[in-house]
Amino acid sequence: MKTYRIVLADDHAMLREGIRGIINAADRMEVVGEAADGLELIRLLKKTATDMAILDISMPNLRGIEAVEEIKAHYPEIKVLILSMHKKKEYLQRVLSAGAEGFLLKDDTGNELVNAINTIRKGGTFLSPIFLKQYSQDLIDICRDAANPGQRDPLSHRERQVLRLLVEGKTSKEIAELLFISIRTVQHHRANIKKKLNLKKTVDVVKYAISQDYITALP
Repeated sequence: MKTYRIVLADDHAMLREGIRGIINAADRMEVVGEAADGLELIRLLKKTATDMAILDISMPNLRGIEAVEEIKAHYPEIKVLILSMHKKKEYLQRVLSAGAEGFLLKDDTGNELVNAINTIRKGGTFLSPIFLKQYSQDLIDICRDAANPGQRDPLSHRERQVLRLLVEGKTSKEIAELLFISIRTVQHHRANIKKKLNLKKTVDVVKYAISQDYITALP
């Protein structure tokens, strides 16, 4: 089995150092890069062959959930494990909806980290034991929502941000600057929005969003 290549993203250098030590001491795992924020992570992935990204949910410049969506949009083959101090079910649901394969708490053990990586590496999903104890029914509901997309918001968090700015009359260039992403990424999100809403023209997307009171409901 080849060495599993992992990139870390967290704005705390000491935490990255501890995680790197645990991973590099494990069998056939290696940290091949580190980033201090979401934007640096995305730049790193462009030039580094990576199997998994482990990132904090709260980072400067590009937050963890937004970073997950960027990774899944451009590097869908890369697995994502979120590492966080947040224990609320809302964070768990947003992480899973964004496409992450795992959610681990920072107070979980090093053994849990290695177990999480191995589980995801084999194609599974790993959740911190505390979620399995406290939110078992909620996890079932999340799975049901995922199986019935018509019952939930079809747009990702980033797509909702792009849609809001489109309604405000912003161009793709302006949106890219405001969200610290490339124009190409904005165009990708705009195409996805049209596809998910089954609309062909931007003006129709804007009219739909306004007529459905969609914008005021956005977080």
